[in-house]
Amino acid sequence: MRVSVVICTYAMERYDVFSECVESVLAQTYEPLEVVLVVDGNEPVFERVREDFGDLDDVVLHCNEENRGISYSRTKGAEIATGEVVAFIDDDAVAEPDWIEQLVRVYEETDAIAVGGHVAPDWVTAKPDFFPEEFYWLVGCDERGFGEHMEELRNTYGSNISFRREVFLSVGGYDENTGRQGDRHVQAHEAPVCIRMRNEYGKGVIYNTDAVVHHKLFDYRGEFRWLVFRSFWQGYSKRIMDLLLPEAKGDKNEYLKRLLFEFVPSRLTDLVRRPSLAGVKQLVAIFVFTAAVGFGYLYGLVDVDRSGLTAGRDSATGN
Repeated sequence: MRVSVVICTYAMERYDVFSECVESVLAQTYEPLEVVLVVDGNEPVFERVREDFGDLDDVVLHCNEENRGISYSRTKGAEIATGEVVAFIDDDAVAEPDWIEQLVRVYEETDAIAVGGHVAPDWVTAKPDFFPEEFYWLVGCDERGFGEHMEELRNTYGSNISFRREVFLSVGGYDENTGRQGDRHVQAHEAPVCIRMRNEYGKGVIYNTDAVVHHKLFDYRGEFRWLVFRSFWQGYSKRIMDLLLPEAKGDKNEYLKRLLFEFVPSRLTDLVRRPSLAGVKQLVAIFVFTAAVGFGYLYGLVDVDRSGLTAGRDSATGN
C-alpha cells in the first residue's frame, strides 16, 4: 500500500520546524512512501525547499501561485499525490518513526477509510501550570477524554489524520473557507470533510493511539491572553460549522456535558483531597476558556447570521 504524506508550509520563519517535520517523515520505517511538499504562495520558501529536498526520490514539490490557505493546500497536495492513502501532518510537528506503519496497520487489518492518531503536546518551553488538559484542543493536541484506542471518532486533529485518497477527494477534500490562511484562522477544518465522509460512506476516523506525532507548542501558545483569544475564535468557528454542517453540533454539546458534569467535578474532588495552586488555576482557566468560547459563539450568531453565511465566511477569512 503506497502512502503519500502531505506537508504544507508558507512562511520562512517556520522553515526550521518545517524542515524537522519533513526529516521525521523521510525517516519513517514504512515503505513505499511518497512525500508531497506544498508551499502556499511563497516563492523564496519554495526555492529553499527545492534546494533542500528537490533531488530526493519520492519527494514531490508544489508551490501555489498565491497564498490560498491550509485547506486549499492540503487538498491540492492530495490531488498531486499518487498513494492509495494520503496522510497529513502539520509543519510544526514531528512524527514518531513508526507513525505511518501504525496508520497503515489499521487499513490492512480493517475496512477503515480514514485513520488518525495521537497528537502529543511538545512544549518548547515549560508547560504553563494554569493550562488544563481538557483544553489541549485549543493548540491542536488531543485533550482529556478525546477517545479510546481504536475507537471510531468523527475526526482526529489535522496534525495526525489520513484518508483513503479516493474517499478524501470524492467528498471534495477540505473546505477552503476553513483552516489557516496566513494569520487568519477559521478553525475546525477537519470536521466538514469528515462529516461529509460519514454522510456518504457511513464511517468515521479510526483513532489509533499507537500512531504518534509530537506537536510543537511555542511560547505564545502558553500565553493566557492568546488562549482566551483562541477560545473566542473557536466559538466563532463553531457557529460557522453549525451553519455549514448542522451535524457538527452533537460532538460539541457532548464534550461540554462531559466537561461540566464529569471533568470539573473530578477536579473539585482532587482539589479537596490534594489542594494545589496549579489545580485552582486550571479550574479557573476551564471556566474562562469555556466562557470565551461561548462569547465567540454568540458573536457568530450576530455577525454571521446577520450578514448571511457567505458574507460571514468571507469576513472570517478576511476576503
